[in-house]
Amino acid sequence: MASFVTEVLASSGKLEKEDLSSRISKMSRKVEDTKEEVCDMINKRYSDFLPSLQSSEELMLQVDAVSKEMDTLKSCIENEVQNVHVAVTEYTKLKQQLEKNTIIITMLGHLKEFHSAMEEFNKALLEKKYVDAANQLEKARKNVEALKGWKTSELPLLSALSSELTVQRENLIYHLGDEWKRLVIWKLPSTKEPVGEKSFLKVELKLSSACSKDDEPKPPALLSCVLQALAIQGDLQHKIKLFSQVLLKNMLKPLVMYASLSVRVTEQQGDGTTLALQCLEESHEERCTPSQVYNKLLLVLKTLHSYLLDVSIGDKKLSTILGELIWEDMSHTIIHECLVHSIPTNSSQLEKYNTVIKETEEFEKSLKEMEYLQGDSTDLLRYARDVNCHFASKKCKDVIVAARKLMTSKMHNTVKITPDSKLRLPKLPAPSSEVKVKQESFKEEVTMENSKQLSAWSLRLPACRISESVQQLMELAIDTLCEAVGSSTQCALQLFFTVRNIFQLFYDVVPTYHKENLLKFPHLAAIQHNNCMYLAHHLLTLGHHFRNHLPQSLSEGVATFVDMVPGFRKLGAQCFLAQLNVQRAELLERLSTAHNFCNLDDEENYTAASKAVRQVIHQLKQLGTVWQDVLPVSIYCKAMGNLLNTAITEVTAKIMMLEDISSEDGEHLHTLCQTIIEEGPLVFIPLAEEKKNKRYQQEVPLYVRKWGTFKELVIVLRANLQEIVDRWTDGKGPLALEFSSSEVKSLIRALFQNTERRAAALAKIK
Repeated sequence: MASFVTEVLASSGKLEKEDLSSRISKMSRKVEDTKEEVCDMINKRYSDFLPSLQSSEELMLQVDAVSKEMDTLKSCIENEVQNVHVAVTEYTKLKQQLEKNTIIITMLGHLKEFHSAMEEFNKALLEKKYVDAANQLEKARKNVEALKGWKTSELPLLSALSSELTVQRENLIYHLGDEWKRLVIWKLPSTKEPVGEKSFLKVELKLSSACSKDDEPKPPALLSCVLQALAIQGDLQHKIKLFSQVLLKNMLKPLVMYASLSVRVTEQQGDGTTLALQCLEESHEERCTPSQVYNKLLLVLKTLHSYLLDVSIGDKKLSTILGELIWEDMSHTIIHECLVHSIPTNSSQLEKYNTVIKETEEFEKSLKEMEYLQGDSTDLLRYARDVNCHFASKKCKDVIVAARKLMTSKMHNTVKITPDSKLRLPKLPAPSSEVKVKQESFKEEVTMENSKQLSAWSLRLPACRISESVQQLMELAIDTLCEAVGSSTQCALQLFFTVRNIFQLFYDVVPTYHKENLLKFPHLAAIQHNNCMYLAHHLLTLGHHFRNHLPQSLSEGVATFVDMVPGFRKLGAQCFLAQLNVQRAELLERLSTAHNFCNLDDEENYTAASKAVRQVIHQLKQLGTVWQDVLPVSIYCKAMGNLLNTAITEVTAKIMMLEDISSEDGEHLHTLCQTIIEEGPLVFIPLAEEKKNKRYQQEVPLYVRKWGTFKELVIVLRANLQEIVDRWTDGKGPLALEFSSSEVKSLIRALFQNTERRAAALAKIK
């Protein structure tokens, strides 16, 4: 037994290694002994000088023997090392060969499994066992992928296997698609037809008899097999996505958008179930209510769930997959085509909207039960619950749109405003207890009373005409503020600042939109002036009326429109002044055709001057008629007085510039000026009743600053020297009140020839 072990160890090289180790140990001991003897001999020889020839020779022989033994051992070690290198090389080759054989065996195993899987696939496909077929095809695919994973693999069959796999996969997908088409059949309108309500009446979805229900609403085995096979092959998502797109476009969205469309479900024994769109003849509503939309959509989705989608695919239901694909678009359509239009337009209807919120909650609850939805809160439900915010936004948008429409409407449709006219302010509820306490404490503190009271006519608008659209604009602002009263804080804030935006919009839009007409038509300029003053007047107290009924954040100094009053007053004044400048320029242009009122003894010159005067009077009369009963009386008289003053000032200046006025010229000038004096007051007709206008015609000097000057000029044109001197009265007469001494002297020199009497008269003018 020991010899057998020895042989085995020797054959493996282990024995040689152990023998070498023992020999090396012995050799080490011999070397040490020899070293000691040599050192001892050297010491005795060269240190102690002892005779030791014999011992030296013996020692030399011993060293030689050890050296030979060392050479032998070294040679033995070198041979052993050489043998080890050869063994390692052989071992490496054997290992590589083994690995190659292992790879080949593994590849052959994959080929075998691929072949077996393809055989099983073909068999399962013929028997319509689509799940088995899909699994076998997937198994074959994995084997091909494994073969491709070996970098050292250069099998020429790989290309053929991949092609075969692709062909068979397409074959399976074709069979599954064919089965799907037989199970789910769409009937759609032609793409050439215009999209509309009538075209959707042709939409029909038929779920064939293979999808009929048993005693329990459970999907059939064939459908389940088809869907699971599609899922295994990774084509289910694509198939359901296409189905969801058609379902959304041709059935779900039309049911939301068109109130007259509904869905009809027909169950035919042995022939499946059909969903078809139909028209409700008795429906005349423009849009569906949320309740109607939810009922129609649930009927479709429940039918699909019962007959088609109640199938588990992995860890998900098919209804969940469809829900993930359609929910975003469907909820977006419901919001923008239904819920947006269901938002109340009046705050009193907000409480009734709780019904819509509950209906939305029930709708989502039903979808979750059928596993179309997974989350707790969706955009649809959040939108319905945020009704206050949406109401405010919708109301603000509608108000701004309505306001802009009024601002861009025709301005010449007017209504009469009198001092007795009042805004129709609503009766608001009593203010909160905190506000009452503040008001009572304020009353207690303020006990003084002014003995002088304001007139009943104080702070009232004078009679005038304003645009009907502006009156409607103010009513719109009041209605909006009434909506803010009692609303939530956020809603009230939005509505209040929307009212401010209305007036800011008027300030910006009207002058720009009507710019040309306001300069072209004096009637419109007067109306715009009145409009601005009307708005400014009511903005003074509008905020005060509502302040105690708005949220505290507004009531503490913010709920006011007083800051906008100066801007509106300035806007109205600027508009009317621009029109006055236009009229003033026209008057001066007409007077410029009078040839400076010189040489009126020439018939042509007199005709031109007479025509210019008549045109001025005519223009003023026209303006007087246009502005009659439109402008407040005081504004009317000031405006007409300003224009008439412009005319007579220009005539006076032209006459004063004349250096020589003949008696005939003086007579003509007097006639023309007398015409102005006689007909000028007649342009003051602010009221429709002629009798009431006489008062304002008699008060012309109050409104025409140069009227006295002009009348004195007319008197001088026909007076003699003595009369002129008498009216001067040493600088104290009526003439001296209107003209300076130099101006009077200039007139005398122009009217009279150079005589002693003229010189004497001139000497008296000081």
